[in-house]
Amino acid sequence: MYQYTEEQILSMKKVEETRNARFGANIPRMSAEQKDEVLASFHPDYITGAYEELKVGKNKGGKVLHELADLLQGRSRVLDMDIDLTNPDYDVDVLVIGGGGAGSSAAIEAHNRGANVMIVTKLRLGDANTAMAEGGIQAADKENDSPAIHYLDALGGGHFKNKPELLYKLVSEAPEAIQWLNGLGVMFDKEADGTMVTTHGGGTSRKRMHACRDYSGSEIMRTLRDEVFNRGITVVDFTSAIELIKDVEGKAAGAVLMNMETKEILVARAKTVVIATGGAGRLHYQGFPTSNHYGATADGLVLGYRAGAKLLYPETLQYHPTGAAEPTQIYGALVTEKVRSLGAQLVNKDGVAFVNPLETRDVTASSIIRECKERKNGIQTTDGEGVWLDTPLIEMINGEGTIEKRIPAMLRMFGKYGIDIRKEPILVYPTLHYQNGGLDIGANGMTCVENLYVAGEAVGGIHGTNRLMGNSLLDIIVFGRNAGQQAGEKCKSVEVKELTLEHVKEFEKELQDAGISSEMPSPRLLPDYARKAN
Repeated sequence: MYQYTEEQILSMKKVEETRNARFGANIPRMSAEQKDEVLASFHPDYITGAYEELKVGKNKGGKVLHELADLLQGRSRVLDMDIDLTNPDYDVDVLVIGGGGAGSSAAIEAHNRGANVMIVTKLRLGDANTAMAEGGIQAADKENDSPAIHYLDALGGGHFKNKPELLYKLVSEAPEAIQWLNGLGVMFDKEADGTMVTTHGGGTSRKRMHACRDYSGSEIMRTLRDEVFNRGITVVDFTSAIELIKDVEGKAAGAVLMNMETKEILVARAKTVVIATGGAGRLHYQGFPTSNHYGATADGLVLGYRAGAKLLYPETLQYHPTGAAEPTQIYGALVTEKVRSLGAQLVNKDGVAFVNPLETRDVTASSIIRECKERKNGIQTTDGEGVWLDTPLIEMINGEGTIEKRIPAMLRMFGKYGIDIRKEPILVYPTLHYQNGGLDIGANGMTCVENLYVAGEAVGGIHGTNRLMGNSLLDIIVFGRNAGQQAGEKCKSVEVKELTLEHVKEFEKELQDAGISSEMPSPRLLPDYARKAN
């Protein structure tokens, strides 16, 4: 059971003493100027020393975080291998790389088009950030809402840098995405008459968050996984794509695969390829903890970039404002935004609420960092510091039983350590959560490399430079389905020419000409948590 420190106990008493006064209080929203100021001063994306310029590739001269630059400019794993491309182990119409929500949606829709589809995933089907998402999925399907209002909310939340055609597709196809999932069997929260329950999220002007308690991603992934298996789609698990293959015309034509257990090298030939490899949290940018699953190491960005695709906004990350700060066993684990949408307030060591709980994620995260670093109003924790998220307010506002009914995963996660969030506030601090940037695609889901599609968190531009809650589970469905539909149709007219890895050698020469000699294996595939000798 977790043991509070003396400082934490004293601070918790102040939170309890101020709770009644804060109950029902309207914490003012920041002005645009105030938001810009707190972001520029405290958001990790604005720390210039964390970045470097790329020296090769389509984004040459652009800045990315050091950890990503090391992989984008690292050494391909296939350079020292003798790989026979003339006799592939797999020959399919559509190769989907990644087994999360985007990859599964793509595979299902490509299969609907009659394509021979194969999913390759380095862990198991469903081991992905999708299954870890909690709060919900946005869609403007109520009478007081519209895709146009959803568009404006997401555009503002993304600092007006969203790629217009991608954002338009996201919001206009959102209601259909909900119905598609509902038809597959996703158990959304509903009223007795069948009406879907919707709530607010940070930065939303309407209640359009559809959820399955706080297991939303897990429930969606369960349903998609079942559909993949029920259709008999081939899934090759515990196998990583370590390099994309092109044909002699420069079109994407498959991938070199590596069995994660035996290290056996395999070749997959394909008429079209879909990258759906997810995020990058396990690179632990700037030393932050992460809410991401074990395999989130930016593989798709690395493979796509080396094949000649362009990156869009690769320098922007999302640090979720509320990662668990205590106990240390769950340090960095996601505390869903739904906790705040139900009424929990962020308060400092003196029990003072310092930010509207439903500001956009980047503004909220920056405000927490400011409260701890500049104002010295944070609470010391085992791994650093944090602020209180006053969860008992939820049941004061919504009635007894709300927490167990609406956010049972949170209740259980903290309950394992003897913390009852119905009675005690919890300690939180920003955690590395989402890769805002990624590979640049058009509305058809294709990169500038012919026959190479991308879906999910590996895409850049949908959310601009900051994502609103609930738009991630939405984009894996909208753009996953889109990639599958487009790839499934395109493969019908594709004739794959002779396979080649010549682009890998050309990229290595670029590195050498730029004076870069790296021994770092790229992509990384898995994080390295091994203890290092002193």
